[in-house]
Amino acid sequence: MVQIIWTTIARNDYWKNIEYLESEWTLQDVYNFMDKTDDLIQLLMKQNLIFKPSNYKDVFQVPVTKQITLYYKVLEDNEIKLLRFWNTYQNPEKLKL
Repeated sequence: MVQIIWTTIARNDYWKNIEYLESEWTLQDVYNFMDKTDDLIQLLMKQNLIFKPSNYKDVFQVPVTKQITLYYKVLEDNEIKLLRFWNTYQNPEKLKL
């Protein structure tokens, strides 16, 4: 089975997005984001899927929601490293992986 590794910055992005949703949207939106993230991670773990390549070497991207994109890297030994949960409303030039 594939192991998922969360980078510190991915974990921080994830919680910042939840905090934003809690303050600006509904609790249901928070749950939807969390469920979509969980579903995506389960898909990555089970299906051996590769999503759209990004502009970074060996890094792939997949939308979690319309506003948030997950960036990840496939490593050897059946590991996937989650790099960022990037809010697409931010300046793309500020994205650092």
